[in-house]
Amino acid sequence: MKLDVNMLRYLSKEDFRVLTAVEMGMRNHEIVPCELVERIASLKHGGTYKVLKNLLKHKLLHHDSSKYDGFRLTYLGYDFLAIKTLVNRGVFASVGRQIGVGKESDIFEVATEDGTVMAMKLHRLGRVSFRAVKSKRDYLKHRSSFSWLYLSRLAALKEFAFMKALEEHGFPVPNAVDCNRHCVIMSLVQGYPFVQVKQLQNPEVVFETIIGLVVRLAEHGLIHCDFNEFNIMIDDDERVTMIDFPQMVSVSHHNAQMYFDRDVECVFKFFRKRFNMSFQECTDDIDGTEVDTDASGRPCFSSIAKDAVFLDKELAASGFTKKDQEVVEKFIEGGLEKDASSDDEGTGDGAHISEEDASSDDEDSDGATHISVLNEANIKGVDSLHLLDQEGDDEAANDNDAELEKRLSKVRRRAVTAARGRRKNLASRNTYKDKGGRSSQSSKVQSQLGNW
Repeated sequence: MKLDVNMLRYLSKEDFRVLTAVEMGMRNHEIVPCELVERIASLKHGGTYKVLKNLLKHKLLHHDSSKYDGFRLTYLGYDFLAIKTLVNRGVFASVGRQIGVGKESDIFEVATEDGTVMAMKLHRLGRVSFRAVKSKRDYLKHRSSFSWLYLSRLAALKEFAFMKALEEHGFPVPNAVDCNRHCVIMSLVQGYPFVQVKQLQNPEVVFETIIGLVVRLAEHGLIHCDFNEFNIMIDDDERVTMIDFPQMVSVSHHNAQMYFDRDVECVFKFFRKRFNMSFQECTDDIDGTEVDTDASGRPCFSSIAKDAVFLDKELAASGFTKKDQEVVEKFIEGGLEKDASSDDEGTGDGAHISEEDASSDDEDSDGATHISVLNEANIKGVDSLHLLDQEGDDEAANDNDAELEKRLSKVRRRAVTAARGRRKNLASRNTYKDKGGRSSQSSKVQSQLGNW
């Protein structure tokens, strides 16, 4: 839906009050009843239905009378609420042209009273081009039901938090100014999308800078997951700025290596096709960081040294949980190598983790959560078995293997039973009798004979 801010100047306080009432009602209603909107708005002189009719005319609300008479916010109405709040805060004073559009956001120019131009990003999850949000993003976490407006708000908050943290640690990102609802205000990057660049003066330097950013992010505990030519900005001086951060995950994510390799492969593929670069003679020194490379010159995820700053812990990135916090810290400090010296301690850690996962599975009734917990338990069980094999004690390893298999099968049974417990029991066919048919008549005759 096209954003027409000219309509914003003609809306009154009562209009915004009713819009806010609908937004508050959508916290626990998919469609907000008219009576609830009237009670929440509490207009002094009444006229709530008249205001609702006016908002419906301008497509700020959507009317639904399939189950009952009610309304819900549209993205345009949500845009107006966010813009009105930011204007009242004094963040900007005017909205300009649209400068970008993506599968999950729109970007506009905004200006302050002194003429400073900034960028306004409006998240719009739920478009036809990108609706697999539940499987591609972790905004929902353990929730089963969701609203597109709520998911857009979560995506904006996550991107604002990542942008602030990366800026504080010296990464080339836009300056995060403010955030409200699904709207993020940031500084306007003076440059061009990297996909539009056809020629560079120093492609080798730009390539090392971009690969260095991927490695630095991993050293700080984060992976971009969408690091390609569409999310990289470059100016006339060939300075690089990275954008788009809602999908970032932690290095402790179970698919972290796959995401890291995919980001590196995107950069290598683009430079090879656009600038005809060869990467056979790649040095180990990439942007000031010493990283081991494979035969093709690509940095190895396993050889990246973790920094003392854990941004994934500070921002609670996807894949980083409280249970994994101690394990990740021990791994970085080399604590797991010390634990491998004793077989009993190694098996105790693996069993303890699996028992905690099993107890959490009993409390959580979500089937997807059980599957992820089983995957984590399997991974930790394999790691503990690997450490035991390095000790060389075959008999103890076989005993621990049987014990771990027993515990994992127990966790697997609990997860399956919990997942099946959510399904409704199907009624037996014998409980449904066709009325007036032969079966019903024969049953009546048999009951009468029994009475005789």
